[in-house]
Amino acid sequence: MNVVCLDLEGVLVPEIWIEFSKASGIPELSRTTRDEPDYDKLMKYRIAILKEHGLGLTEIKETIEKIKPMPGARRFLDSLREITQVIILSDTFTQFADPLMKKLGRPTIFCNTLQASESGEITGYKMRVAKSKYATVKALQSVGFETIAAGDSYNDLGMIQASKAGFLFRSTAQIKADHPELPAFDKYDDLLAAIKAAL
Repeated sequence: MNVVCLDLEGVLVPEIWIEFSKASGIPELSRTTRDEPDYDKLMKYRIAILKEHGLGLTEIKETIEKIKPMPGARRFLDSLREITQVIILSDTFTQFADPLMKKLGRPTIFCNTLQASESGEITGYKMRVAKSKYATVKALQSVGFETIAAGDSYNDLGMIQASKAGFLFRSTAQIKADHPELPAFDKYDDLLAAIKAAL
């Protein structure tokens, strides 16, 4: 039995923090896991900037409501779900993910949780499990699944490398240069064909 594990941001939807950076006019918030491999360091940096500017969950959710899936993402996901099981593994948060899952046809997503005050100030975050994408892939394998994974960032490399087949999708030139052994694609049709061949 196969299960395909996909990253969310940068693969199926635009990067939430980049979109919020544009909406808020705060360029420092455009840093993502493509730029910073240390997720804890990145989140502490983001939370400090939000606090400095008096921004929180309410303002970010307003931006997320306006985000649309990338062109072709819903069709790709629907086509994939017709032939195999799919789980989205993301380092985003349940508070961010819901409106995006609705737009993608309610696929299964495993992600993390933000800690916020009643006023909406983001005070911290809770990871579902350490190295969540890699840990989830290994857990799926431990109960008899073979995994195929695709993502675009540093935090996707663990699940990609641990899977029977793994692909970079719309990744950075640096990550592709660092990992020439990983097939890299920029079009959904090409990624779909590669996944089908690996099933």
